[in-house]
Amino acid sequence: MELKDIDIDRVIEMAWEDRTPFEVIQKQFDLSEGEVIRVMRRNLRTNSFKLWRKRVNSGVSQKHLYKRNSEISRFKCSRQRVISKNKISKR
Repeated sequence: MELKDIDIDRVIEMAWEDRTPFEVIQKQFDLSEGEVIRVMRRNLRTNSFKLWRKRVNSGVSQKHLYKRNSEISRFKCSRQRVISKNKISKR
C-alpha cells in the first residue's frame, strides 16, 4: 500500500506518541507493526530511528494494548500540543 506524504507524517507522529498503540495505527492505516517500523526506518534519520526503537522496546512506551495499564483510556496525553495540518503548533 502506497501512503501519501500527509499519511506518512501522521503515522510517524502516532508512532512517536507513547500512548498510541500499534493496534490503533493498524486500524487507521492498515499497517502492521512491521510496516510501521519500515515507515519509520525509511523516513527518519538513522539516529532518530534508533532512539525510537530503543524507546518502544524499553518498557516505557505502551505501544501494545496488551502491555498497557488498564487506567489509560485515551491515546493522547492531555498536555500534548495541539496538532494542526500535521505541524506541531507553538505555544
